[in-house]
Amino acid sequence: MITIWHRLDRFLARLRPHREPLSLLIDGTVVALAWNATYLFRLGFERWISARPGYDGWVLLGIVLAYGLAFSALRVPQGMWRFSGFGEVKRLALACLLAGLASAVVVLMLQLRQVPRAVLALHPVVALMGLALVRLAYRMVYEHARAQITGSEVEIRRAIVMGAGEAARRLLAGIHQQGWIVLGLLDDDPSKQGARIAGLPVLGPLAAIADKAVRGAATHIIVAMPAAKPSQRRRALELAAPSGLPVLTVPSADELREGPESQKSAIERVRDIEPEDLLGREPVQLDEAGIAEVLKGKTVLITGAGGSIGSELCRQVARFQPARIVLYELSEYNLYTIEQDLGERFPSLPLVRVIGDVKDLAHLRHTFGQWRPQVVFHAAAFKHVPLMEEDHNALAALRNNTLGTYHAALAAAETGAERFVLISTDKAVNPTNVMGATKRAAEMVVSAMAAERPGTRFMAVRFGNVLGSSGSVIPKFKEQIARGGPVTVTHPDIIRYFMTIPEAARLVLQAAAIGESGQVLVLDMGEPVRIVDLARDLIRLSGHAVEEIPIVFSGLRPGEKLFEELLADADDTLPTPVARLRVARLKDRPEAVLDLLHWAMRVTASDETACLQLARAVPEFRRKD
Repeated sequence: MITIWHRLDRFLARLRPHREPLSLLIDGTVVALAWNATYLFRLGFERWISARPGYDGWVLLGIVLAYGLAFSALRVPQGMWRFSGFGEVKRLALACLLAGLASAVVVLMLQLRQVPRAVLALHPVVALMGLALVRLAYRMVYEHARAQITGSEVEIRRAIVMGAGEAARRLLAGIHQQGWIVLGLLDDDPSKQGARIAGLPVLGPLAAIADKAVRGAATHIIVAMPAAKPSQRRRALELAAPSGLPVLTVPSADELREGPESQKSAIERVRDIEPEDLLGREPVQLDEAGIAEVLKGKTVLITGAGGSIGSELCRQVARFQPARIVLYELSEYNLYTIEQDLGERFPSLPLVRVIGDVKDLAHLRHTFGQWRPQVVFHAAAFKHVPLMEEDHNALAALRNNTLGTYHAALAAAETGAERFVLISTDKAVNPTNVMGATKRAAEMVVSAMAAERPGTRFMAVRFGNVLGSSGSVIPKFKEQIARGGPVTVTHPDIIRYFMTIPEAARLVLQAAAIGESGQVLVLDMGEPVRIVDLARDLIRLSGHAVEEIPIVFSGLRPGEKLFEELLADADDTLPTPVARLRVARLKDRPEAVLDLLHWAMRVTASDETACLQLARAVPEFRRKD
């Protein structure tokens, strides 16, 4: 409910952009009142007006001007009254002393003897008391209003809302209960200009957020456009970023639709800007009916079920009502986390929680034999490029990423799985690092299994960097910004193809639905994104100027490319029924990858020849030092 305190705060907030001239005007008025109060104290009620000289009005005007000059010189108007304390009183005392002394000297030099000397002496003291009391009263009213609005002593949050549609109406209906004050709305619809929505004015188009007078005393900007196209939301964020205010957003249409039942109507639960908000690309339209046909009523097994991609895969699969999901995960914590999340979102979905390692073929065979999954998504992998570049970690990457893929694929084929989908990466194209080479070898495993085991469809899906995944740049940038910087970027020209975690998961499901055995499906990811631009966006949207949070270029890491590729030059590509999805028919050498697998099975300890063995199996692997 909007109370009188909300209205008072909103009124004061509209005045705040004009704080300095208003402060001077109020202080000048207080100085004039103090002059009259001093006369009253000195001469009494009977004579405080009649005994004044005829030129007293001019004297008062000169005194007010003297005080105004002193206040301006000591930056008194720049003070924030709601934070007034002893430091502000000291500055006021100095200003009153200087102005009072200067005024007395001028009056005496002009021989204006009818002005009482006691008035000249007492006026600075009375003026100081009045000025301090005004500030004290303002602070008391402000803190009382803050307590009434927020229910505590926390600072009042004032927002300008970008968007004046149905989402904004629902936002305004609930956000006041959380201690927010909304100052106004912005919308590009001409019919809404100058209108009032829920009692609040539409102050102008979205671009008006650049006007300081429009922002007023806002502490935040909220983008309330969940139904808008991603490109439109992206434009709103770009307009808001230069304001220097923290930018929040309401949940997107997908979040409102797919969230837990308890949160579907909670549009007033504003959140920070997430990676997908920055992408601004139209989502790929998928064949939902075809995916449902593949997954509904089936047992689905997901390796690496608690990872960034694996956990989102679990959530996406659960939407299509499988018979059960087998969660296969090495990390106990990750397994617990995804199991709790799925239990809250889909309470009626049977879950099988298995702690296991894809390098353990016997355990995989036992798990697959027990639950006999019809669809397998293989997301378990080591993916951190610099860590895998170290010679003592190369064998671990090979055994987990390549041999683990073979184990999972073999177990799937032996138990009659209908489909097996490998999660691959753009780093597998012309790889320059160990991680990319092991994933390219894993794609070769899928091709070999497709030829050897025709009863199961084996396929892979390849995409670029996933915004917000564990170990990606976004969480790292957010942590660095929260610490005050610097934000580290490897190279000013480094670019990457990006997609969101939900988009990546949906692509994997689509691959399962339309992919033929031996295929690698690739998403047309549009234009690549410069990492340094991404860093600047996050800095601005967190309420900081780029100058406040420095960006430091640390240099390319071992094995890192400036530009990633999605298709190798020799790959043949074919269109698919799904827009922006292509199929790469890869020219693999099954015998080479089989030799690599046999070698990896025999090695029991760390072997620094792992890179050489990878290079023999993956001829396009050119390690970059």
